[in-house]
Amino acid sequence: MDFSLTDEQLAVQKLARDFATNEVLPKAAEIDREHRHPAELVKRMGDLGFLGIAIPLAHQGAGFDHVSYALAMEEVSRACASTGVIMSVNNSLVCDPIFRFGTDAQKAKWLVPLAQGHLLGCFALSEPEAGSDAAAQRTTATRDGDDWVISGTKNWITNGPVADVCVLFTMNDRAAGHKGITAFILPMTTKGVRCGAPDDKLGIRGSKSSQIFLDDVRLSNDHLLGEVGGGFKVAMSTLDGGRIGIAAQAVGIARAALEDALAYAQQRRTFGKPIAQHQAIQFKLADMATEIDAARLLTLRAAWLKDHKLPYGMEASMAKLYASDIANKAAREAIQIFGGNGYVTEFPVERHFRDAKITEIYEGTSEIQRLVIAGHLAKATR
Repeated sequence: MDFSLTDEQLAVQKLARDFATNEVLPKAAEIDREHRHPAELVKRMGDLGFLGIAIPLAHQGAGFDHVSYALAMEEVSRACASTGVIMSVNNSLVCDPIFRFGTDAQKAKWLVPLAQGHLLGCFALSEPEAGSDAAAQRTTATRDGDDWVISGTKNWITNGPVADVCVLFTMNDRAAGHKGITAFILPMTTKGVRCGAPDDKLGIRGSKSSQIFLDDVRLSNDHLLGEVGGGFKVAMSTLDGGRIGIAAQAVGIARAALEDALAYAQQRRTFGKPIAQHQAIQFKLADMATEIDAARLLTLRAAWLKDHKLPYGMEASMAKLYASDIANKAAREAIQIFGGNGYVTEFPVERHFRDAKITEIYEGTSEIQRLVIAGHLAKATR
């Protein structure tokens, strides 16, 4: 079994690490403190090819694989989880479904500028009463001649206040349940589209999210993404890939916690020596390093399976479930290693602690991941 990375993957990893270390990390605390959308870093990610990293060159993406995407996501998220999730949404939840389900005309109009970073996307599935139960959509799409009229409210839409285009999910036939869900590509400047105030969040504060209100929004038929009634398939398959991105984000947050804790433990002295020489601290650091490596391997396995066009849904859920748990554990232990200094904003580990929590919630809670994994296991035994 070969765990080595290709020269191309190593080059992407180095490019992402250099960008993250030199340009993102110095601004991370400011972005968090000011709740600021890092527009300049988003532009740089577009310039570097990081906003369409796995989109083929034919559509003017970077043309790399999903392993490269996971590596780059880890590096960016290690520096700033807010910047990482902006990157993840545009790649996994917007570019990917348009690439897989869009028409040639839609790819030319929307995918190309999204992959280049000229446009930024968002993904609108969740609603005030439809979170984990995605089939409980209340946003309606009603035919009116050759158009569709859409009304409803979407919740927790990452990138919503700053997005140019939205992959939107609606209910066109409530009686059909999940088979009545239809997806659209929605330009955010369309009449009747408005965003609520940005959410005031515990963590990832530089990642703008909000409600999106849809008031009799009219879209022509060429904005359909996939087939009428095929939206649930679009959503679920998209989230499978999105979980790889969030797992990589979680690994990055966990690595930030470990690296900051290790550096602090080598400098902080108690009882005449650095606390890194105390066995209690050594055990914490050793467990963190081991668990982070395991989470990274799970994430890269899921990405490798996707690259090789093999089933990866269960593996993506495993990666997200475990990596998000380890991110929270690593951040918690980092605060313990910092002691009182870990509880104040002067040091970075309290930010890692706040940023880590969301990885257990968005793109499918940890409870949903367990249901997905159990469902795959049940199918395998039939």
